[in-house]
Amino acid sequence: MSYFQALVIALIQGVTELFPVSSLGHSVLVPAWFGGSWQSLVTQSSQQDSGSSFYLAYIVALHCATALALLWFFRADWARIIRGFLRSLPASVRLSLQARRPRLSVLDKDERLAWMIIFATIPVGLTGVVLEHAFRVVFAKPEAAAVLLFVNGLILLGAEGLRRSAARRKQADPRSALTRPERAYAPADPGWQAPAPGYTATAGYGYPDVPRSPRYSQDLGFSGGRGQFGSPGYPGDPGYPGDPGYAPGGGYPGGPGYPAGGPGAGVRSPGGGGIGQSASHRRSSGGRDRADVAAAERSDERISRLSYRDAIVIGSAQILALLAGISRSGVTMAGGLWRGLDNEDAARFAFLLATPVILAAGVLKVPSLAGPAGAHIHGQVAVGVIVCGITAYLSVRFLVRWFQTRTLTPFAIYCLVFGILSIFRFI
Repeated sequence: MSYFQALVIALIQGVTELFPVSSLGHSVLVPAWFGGSWQSLVTQSSQQDSGSSFYLAYIVALHCATALALLWFFRADWARIIRGFLRSLPASVRLSLQARRPRLSVLDKDERLAWMIIFATIPVGLTGVVLEHAFRVVFAKPEAAAVLLFVNGLILLGAEGLRRSAARRKQADPRSALTRPERAYAPADPGWQAPAPGYTATAGYGYPDVPRSPRYSQDLGFSGGRGQFGSPGYPGDPGYPGDPGYAPGGGYPGGPGYPAGGPGAGVRSPGGGGIGQSASHRRSSGGRDRADVAAAERSDERISRLSYRDAIVIGSAQILALLAGISRSGVTMAGGLWRGLDNEDAARFAFLLATPVILAAGVLKVPSLAGPAGAHIHGQVAVGVIVCGITAYLSVRFLVRWFQTRTLTPFAIYCLVFGILSIFRFI
């Protein structure tokens, strides 16, 4: 593999891993379109003996670069989520021992989101360990990748259709067409003494007898430890009437937070502070300004209203990304839209779910770089990792802003066009 080939593949990987257009599909189709020595890259990567494939080893290194770029961009978010997990884990162990059955002690959005990511990652992790090799040998061919890329475009179009349909229903009847996250937090009674819908048997959600840490009653978005909005910690909870942190246009499409004109008709208030303090006093992180960091925390709170079952369904969609041509971020976003998230929250959840999967896949395969497969490409790997990491970082930064106001439709059209052209080319 030449340095030019390494550079081109790194650029493609850095963009397509996070754009909903399938990086694995492009790593198969682009060399096949070039032909010649490029074609041999694809041929050897689909062979039974993956340990001798330098192209596969190179792609593994690029996966690690992409995961590191995601970790760096979302470093403040991951720090919060990991701290939440470390708070929840010992409390959950104690609660499970007391109850003599598995129980989770979850007292804030970061703790809950940590468990959601863990549960959502298990299905694709197990499937990848067992079936990744078989999927690669069978489907990592231009003919299959072309068809599956076209299917990916149809999935994205279908997800957008679901989102628009939900928005129309909410405009017609805002209460009857609430998304799942909104239903889960709709108070069943004034004191939330009954289990909250969507959180049945989940410790800390709607159960008055579950101990709650006093430190969360003041600095989180739940007064009294759980279940009620209006806490001083969340002056800017999006999508609800009377919210001082958002001007109309900050909520769910067609929902209470949008004006009659629908998405885009309103503009987020510049005073939308964040978690317990104004945006002007919050630090920037990962190249994001303070308002973006605050918006990310609000997004996490909306995502955390999903049930664990919904999180597992969304995470399980990543299994399809083991097929060359199906996008990990695209199919996960489609799952999020199906379960009631908007584009912004679905994209964020997709990126959070992708990080541990991509990193684990890369780390497990990294030893191959020290073997025969990586013997003569160390220089190419170094160049590719740098280029791919930078490109992936710029891609996620772009996409986070894109999905705040835009949709999956352009990516769907691209997949359909490139897919059909590739079908005519290779079939």
